[in-house]
Amino acid sequence: MALGGGTFLVQNKVLPGSYINFISAARASAVLSDRGVATMPLELDWGPDEEVFAVENSEFQKDSVKIFGHAYTDEEMRHLRELFGSIRRAYLFKLNSGGQKAANMFAEARYTGKRGNALSIVIERNEAFEEETNELYDVSTLLDGDAVDVQKGVKTAAELEANDFVTFKKDAVLAATAVAPLTGGTDGTVKNAAYQKYLDKIEAYTFNTMGCATEDPLVKGLFAAFTKRLRDECGVKFQTVLFRQDKADYEGIISVENGLAGDDANPALVYWVTGAEAGCEVNKSLTNRVYSGEYAVNTDYTQTQLENAIRAGKLLFHKVGDDVRLLTDINTFTSVTDTKSSDFGSNQTVRVLDQIGNDIAALFNTKYLGKVQNDNAGRISLWNDIVSHHNQMQTIRAIENFSGDNVTVEIRLSGEAQRRLVGVEHPQEVFLRDFNLLGPRAESKAQLHRCPPCWTSCTRRG
Repeated sequence: MALGGGTFLVQNKVLPGSYINFISAARASAVLSDRGVATMPLELDWGPDEEVFAVENSEFQKDSVKIFGHAYTDEEMRHLRELFGSIRRAYLFKLNSGGQKAANMFAEARYTGKRGNALSIVIERNEAFEEETNELYDVSTLLDGDAVDVQKGVKTAAELEANDFVTFKKDAVLAATAVAPLTGGTDGTVKNAAYQKYLDKIEAYTFNTMGCATEDPLVKGLFAAFTKRLRDECGVKFQTVLFRQDKADYEGIISVENGLAGDDANPALVYWVTGAEAGCEVNKSLTNRVYSGEYAVNTDYTQTQLENAIRAGKLLFHKVGDDVRLLTDINTFTSVTDTKSSDFGSNQTVRVLDQIGNDIAALFNTKYLGKVQNDNAGRISLWNDIVSHHNQMQTIRAIENFSGDNVTVEIRLSGEAQRRLVGVEHPQEVFLRDFNLLGPRAESKAQLHRCPPCWTSCTRRG
């Protein structure tokens, strides 16, 4: 048939006919990212060594035994219950690697750690068992005497499949055995080098809050330096919760001051604060939030001590009637300058600024980088997306008094480029002009540096 038809990019058709393209109408695609993601390194007696693993809140509630070797209600899970009380996902890391796996003649524990010593294997004759003709066995894996896996009608060990708790020795000889406990499992030791391994691995993940429940000043200093580097040099926006690290004087570091009743040096409250800060919505604050955890908090502070603590950038809990409440939701920033006001000491302010920085960066990298031309139409599209994002923020009352006129997307040439007037090294800057936050007021200017023609350069966010 000689009739023309089909799609086109430019008018280069020869045959007469109808050439039709169907495309979507342009519309803003900026969305607010969800919060509620935290990360922490932990000392555990069960779990993978030297590996970051993700745990959803629902998984923690339903599969705690499989993941951590303990039931959700066990005492060993108290610190994790504190963490998961407000989050939807955690990226965790086992610090104490290098231990031994428990084992017996039939199986070996899946992970290192003393928790493997609570495992045992029971082998029973299957109901269809017949001596020398049909020797079938039922093999059960027990944890604290409770069956966590049963495999029926097995003839040889080679047929056994590994489960969440043990791997079977394929050359073992099956025989009816009442209880064969696994032994020899040991926990590894926590060395400072393990914290660096954790930080190296976690850098590739996205999260809202990091926590580290340690008293070691060297480790706390390491985490503070890591946070500053990623926030300031890499544009990765998150906050880190540490125990009594108020000297950090930085909006990315939250310093928990309270210890526990009868154990004032215990940093256990870091778990709850890490979870609560990660789960706090962008339009909310933890100020006056009731502590919902299980620990007895040391709240023995005078009014003067509370006032001084706020000035020093310390996050404190205090007693209000029968409740323990968070006094005010602040970070360690206290060195106010002309360009950085006291508003940056408010975690609510930082949450808003971090949300904007992370969301616009994600938008740019997924929709524009290498996909949209850096021409007028491309810049208008980016402007529309940024405005849409900010309007969503205003709708939920995270910011106020925002207008699309406050956002400009423009080409700004370097001095050298202006002199040469060539399109090779033209840094692109997207300026988010000043806007007001609901509650504490702050000013923010974010910059995205790109090179034309197809937005292929590095990102720097201020």
